[in-house]
Amino acid sequence: MTVTAIRTKPYWYRTDRPFADANFPKGRQEWAGLAVFIDTDEGLTGVSIGGNEAGIESLAPLVVGKDPAGVRGIWKSMVDQVFKGGNRGSITGAIAAIDIALWDLKAKAAGWPLWKLLGASEPRARAYASDIGYCLSDDELRSFYARMAARGVTAGKLKGGLDPERDLRRLRIMYEELAKAVPGGRGGSPDRPTAAPIEPLICLDSNEYWNPKQAIPYIRTLEREMPLFWVEEPADRWDYEGLARVSRAVEAQVATGENLNDPKEVVPLLTHGAADVLQPNSGHSGITGMLMIADLAYGFNIPVAVMNSPGNYLAHVAAALPNHLMIEVVDAGRDNWFTVDSRIEGGEVVLGDRPGLGWQIDLEKLEELAVPPAHHDAFNFGRRKGAGILIHGEAR
Repeated sequence: MTVTAIRTKPYWYRTDRPFADANFPKGRQEWAGLAVFIDTDEGLTGVSIGGNEAGIESLAPLVVGKDPAGVRGIWKSMVDQVFKGGNRGSITGAIAAIDIALWDLKAKAAGWPLWKLLGASEPRARAYASDIGYCLSDDELRSFYARMAARGVTAGKLKGGLDPERDLRRLRIMYEELAKAVPGGRGGSPDRPTAAPIEPLICLDSNEYWNPKQAIPYIRTLEREMPLFWVEEPADRWDYEGLARVSRAVEAQVATGENLNDPKEVVPLLTHGAADVLQPNSGHSGITGMLMIADLAYGFNIPVAVMNSPGNYLAHVAAALPNHLMIEVVDAGRDNWFTVDSRIEGGEVVLGDRPGLGWQIDLEKLEELAVPPAHHDAFNFGRRKGAGILIHGEAR
């Protein structure tokens, strides 16, 4: 089988609810996407989302004419090609999109779902619910976690970091709803800190808003009232010394790494004890990079928790990782022109047997989404002015 062409299609969409965090507490609901199709001479097409048209076009000569079965070798050629400028930023997004589509193709050619091709023994991965909803009302927050608890989810992550009193109130809401899914009522009370294993598992994500000196007293304040399973990105992603200080000073585990790009960038986090949980993401140069990061973490006896993806397609990777803890599920309507052969059941993402990543695409719907709204803003949140300097409330 040989790759004959790479096609892309930009699209625009609205999520079912706005996304917001400490860096952009007002939130937004409109987003840009890019559909990527890799065609072959045998009629199979690999599908992915992400990246950018210019980057994918520049990398296409390294892919066209190659056998997608050699996906790891193709990945290496792409990473080597961008060596001088570095495997980071927008070009990494292009590498990731191509890599994911090639893995989809490789599994389709084998007639297997990707989880089986990657060696998973079971087509499932434990899930944790993630609102990405700093701007949601308390009632909206409760509704989301109640819906996830109804599907058996007993772990969750809240966006916070600007106001400990507000965070505690909303952490309790999340706890109360997720505790309803805990078998036998093991959830206990959210007001009773304990050193015993906690169900439900409660996490807080500050999205690199703090510096370590801010993070430690803030987290300790929360921990006096609410047991936290992990605190996510409590300092800058590259600040391995600061992240290690936070990890030593608080009871919660430090989860980090999602916003790095090249797999090598996690090495300082591991060697300096700066990550108690690593978070593989498609932005780690695709599925190939995710597998490398999980292997590195395994060598340090560190668990990994795969980040969210539209349709939860990265559960294929999560299911195959021996040190995987739980995968983030958002379920906010980002799978708007495709479905993935999976469901959330019993607190897990359960994968089906459709070959590849399990995409079932609706090209007519994709065409409908190809016309941008006049008021569309393609940029993500960025880092809020003053982050890491002062904790200064919700107004931007």
